[in-house]
Amino acid sequence: MNLFALGLNHNTAPLALREKVAFSSEELDTANLKIRAMLGNPAGGGIKEVAILSTCNRTEIYCAAEDSELASKKLKEFLAESKGVKFNELEEHLYVFLNDDAARHAFRVASGLDSMVLGETQIVGQMKKAVKTAQKNHGLGVFLNYLFQKTFAVAKEVRSKTEIGAHSVSLAAAGVRVASSIFGSLENSSILFVGAGEMIELCAAHFCAQKPKNIAVANRTVARAAALAETIGAKAVGLVDLPEILPKYDILITCTASTLPIIGLGMVQSALKRRKHRPIFMIDLAVPRDIEREVDDLDEVYVYTVDDLGKVVQSGIQGRKAAVEQADRLIETKVDEFKCWMTTRSSIPQILSLQERADALRMMELEKAKKAIQKGGDANEILEAMSHGLMKKFIHDPLTVLRNDPNLSQEDYEKVLHLLDRFYHYHIHHR
Repeated sequence: MNLFALGLNHNTAPLALREKVAFSSEELDTANLKIRAMLGNPAGGGIKEVAILSTCNRTEIYCAAEDSELASKKLKEFLAESKGVKFNELEEHLYVFLNDDAARHAFRVASGLDSMVLGETQIVGQMKKAVKTAQKNHGLGVFLNYLFQKTFAVAKEVRSKTEIGAHSVSLAAAGVRVASSIFGSLENSSILFVGAGEMIELCAAHFCAQKPKNIAVANRTVARAAALAETIGAKAVGLVDLPEILPKYDILITCTASTLPIIGLGMVQSALKRRKHRPIFMIDLAVPRDIEREVDDLDEVYVYTVDDLGKVVQSGIQGRKAAVEQADRLIETKVDEFKCWMTTRSSIPQILSLQERADALRMMELEKAKKAIQKGGDANEILEAMSHGLMKKFIHDPLTVLRNDPNLSQEDYEKVLHLLDRFYHYHIHHR
């Protein structure tokens, strides 16, 4: 069995493509089951385990498969077909990591080293949600279970032993910085949050710290909007109210799970007319986007996407180069541990076979001893004979086979002897 991770992110693919291949929470269950149903057989590469991570910055599929090369090829085709993207257009933006490279990638992602916001912590929660979804759909087995357990442990250690999260500038903080450059102080601004998820909560914390004069939260479910609004001193409204209330707000921050834009060109044009063309600053953190692309062409509207804010965030990364190097060194030690585990897992059939053969030899000597006892032999002599028989079978016979193997070099022979010597030395001193 082999591990691999296939995906694209903000470094390899533009937002226009990322939003096409993003999975909504409703799609994740179906996709997980479909991949294993369609590609679980030998013709599909034998994918047995699947976990899908889909965020605004990345879509990644982690798999355990019998034939990783064939499975990754078939998975690319599945992704292109299921998301309605041309294969060639998609493939040039995809990456595939195998086995220990897949582990290294997962460790770096969870540690915030592969994020748009270096050292951000939100990605760990998103990965844990992906794992829970995979678990619910029986997509996790021995390999992915171990991979993600190790991943979360590594991320925790990186954050506790390095300064990777120090002085990081979040997307929300970057949004405040850009808004302040447009409006100056935000104390006289009115802010509208669209959505009520984790990202909106983070943005609300940053923007509300600027003490704006009016705040509102709009959401499809008004009760959820009201729960967030109560914590930040805002009023709650439904999405159906957007066309009516939009003209009252200078800043709009949106991040919903909608698969289609909820703020269209016509709605914004009407709002601008009622605002007498006073500018509106809009932050669209959703993938797929909540705001129609054409809105960005309006002169009085400043639209920032996740990628636009990402460029603002990048400015502070160079100063933490030493922390990144330290984190990468730590991760490499954990990758080595993961490689050892994978090697052990791949050797299990041979180990089991060895145990069975050793047990068969043990039973042969035991049967001899039992027969000797039944004939009235001396117990001490019988035990002595049995121990010599076991020693011969476990040491003398294998060495005889090694000496007579024409394909075994002298160097290899000496290596085997050295390993046997280490084994018995360890056993004697640790029993």
